[in-house]
Amino acid sequence: SETLVDPTDEFYCSYDSTWEDEPSQNRSIEISSSPRSNRYKFRRFQNAAKDMQTYRHDYPNQPRDQHLSKPEARPNLMFYLGQDPCLPDGLHISDIHKEWHGDYNKLEHVHTYIQWLFPLQEPGVNSEANILTKQEITDFLNNSFAKKNLLKSYKLMLDFYGIEMINEITGDVRKTENWMERFDNFNRHTHNSLRITRILKCLGTLGYRDYQAPLVKFFLVETLVNGQLPNIKESVLNYFVFAVLDKKKRRKLLKFAYENYEPKEEFVWCPKKIQMFWLQQMKIQNGREKSP
Repeated sequence: SETLVDPTDEFYCSYDSTWEDEPSQNRSIEISSSPRSNRYKFRRFQNAAKDMQTYRHDYPNQPRDQHLSKPEARPNLMFYLGQDPCLPDGLHISDIHKEWHGDYNKLEHVHTYIQWLFPLQEPGVNSEANILTKQEITDFLNNSFAKKNLLKSYKLMLDFYGIEMINEITGDVRKTENWMERFDNFNRHTHNSLRITRILKCLGTLGYRDYQAPLVKFFLVETLVNGQLPNIKESVLNYFVFAVLDKKKRRKLLKFAYENYEPKEEFVWCPKKIQMFWLQQMKIQNGREKSP
């Protein structure tokens, strides 16, 4: 397929398929060299992009029942159906939903529940949690009760971060009344960026992929427009954006990020050629707005 960029582009990343199948436009745009300080930032993005590509490609090397001693077992699904507790905490999902909602201290300092609430096809820090299998994914997607419980888990964690859902159809979110306190906690405990990445991946895998982009857009607005959460800004760009499975939405998010990122010469999250095209568009638009 034809792409707008090629491997010689300064910020070409082989692990990022976002720009595949783009029409060939303005290929004569000249690109200036970026500051040396961007190289380290770009290498960090490349490392993240490899992980996110594996996720977006649905972990292609994983067998259907990998890591299960009993292939017929469905530990993640059984937890979500309320039949089995999570380990090592010994809590059923209804217990967590009812008793932990608003218990911010527990949600912050306990590290064993997040792998159960948002299972993935990759391991986490809890050795007693199970990797999600492809058969479990199929069964989960066909079970409305499990999906409703996942929505409850998502709302539980949104509240922990000072966010609330305002539309279950679109997935749109907004800040809660206590957002300043919750944002302060998030900015001081940046391991929550890993949790958000896990949540975004899980939403995409288990039936809520339309919820990904609204949450990522929320964090882009807060970090790049409103100047909040400075300590997670690079995680938003390295990981959150690239968890979005819908390529068109991912492109729109990156364009929004570029338009609101300063200084623009330090933006490394898409090929330089595309950045130059966007910059030209912005200059044209600004010229129209200034015209009488």
